[in-house]
Amino acid sequence: MYTPKDFSQLLGLQGFSDVMLNNHFILYQGYVKNTNTLMEKFKTLEVGTPEHAETHRRFGWEWNGMRLHELYFSNIIKGGVRLSERSLKQKIEMTWGSVENWQKDFIAMGSMRGIGWVILAHDKAESKLFNVWVSEHDMGHLAGATPLVVMDVFEHAYMTDYGIKKADYINAFIISIDWHAVEERV
Repeated sequence: MYTPKDFSQLLGLQGFSDVMLNNHFILYQGYVKNTNTLMEKFKTLEVGTPEHAETHRRFGWEWNGMRLHELYFSNIIKGGVRLSERSLKQKIEMTWGSVENWQKDFIAMGSMRGIGWVILAHDKAESKLFNVWVSEHDMGHLAGATPLVVMDVFEHAYMTDYGIKKADYINAFIISIDWHAVEERV
């Protein structure tokens, strides 16, 4: 069984109200609970039935919702942490020409209409980086790629504090990135 992680150290994060963060934590805890519930249900399902198939389909949604939120919360920190001169910065510069160009692309993706996630993903097999739009939780992942920077752009991540001003939320997210945590994911 999975246990929800405690992200309360994020309370007081600039640009993120405690109300919004606490609501987001509760939503995340629901994904953990539903993941556990479905894992228990697997034990009682008759293989090959429609219920078996739909429960397994739903599992991807709940499990990815759990993990994406864990990645999201763990790649932000009070005050942010600057990107170091380590290999990730060099990879970003090789791919986009500069960190600023990567950031422009990442922000533009987050500003698109729709709900989902924006992820800086690392393909370890070819050592390539991609900014990826993930619709919902379970559509758009690059198989085998490691999520490095994960930004939630579902309305629950910003509407409480920013209304429809998603760009202001994205700017608050960008300055809160914990690049040390991101670099550890490489």
